[in-house]
Amino acid sequence: MGATEQEQIIGWVRGRLPDDWFTEPAEVSVDRDEILIVGRIEVPDGTTTEDDSPEAREAAAGRISRFREDTREKRIRIAREAERRFERKVSWGATCGSTRALFTHVAAPVMTRLRQPNRLVLDTLVEAGVARSRADALAWCVRLVGEHADEWLAQLREAMTSVQKLRTEGPNL
Repeated sequence: MGATEQEQIIGWVRGRLPDDWFTEPAEVSVDRDEILIVGRIEVPDGTTTEDDSPEAREAAAGRISRFREDTREKRIRIAREAERRFERKVSWGATCGSTRALFTHVAAPVMTRLRQPNRLVLDTLVEAGVARSRADALAWCVRLVGEHADEWLAQLREAMTSVQKLRTEGPNL
């Protein structure tokens, strides 16, 4: 997927969303299978965005739940439009204060071939109770790498975007 395609999708989604839903531009992430739209909504009265008390987290969860129900029909309409236009599933979520909830999301199967040393790592995670299966163990490993390699992955994505831009500006072959 080229950077320009991703930019087109993000632009279309942000332009299609109602202005009164979110307090800032929605976070839109795109891959080959899915468009994930997560917006920040207003915190409930009596709480602040920095408040991380149990009461504030429950209030935020309630606010997210209300947003989900109140916007369901419009979200479905926007998702159907985007799915036809971009041939990807659309998933939704919301952030309120420090609470983030995904309403829907795609769990896409990914095939991989692993040699025995790598399989042993996954089996150890399963046997230790960290994961229920090899698939869960692999997902756990990917999440862990993602959390600890954010800066490196961001640099890699930036480099890939630059290469894609150069390709589009180059001669047509």
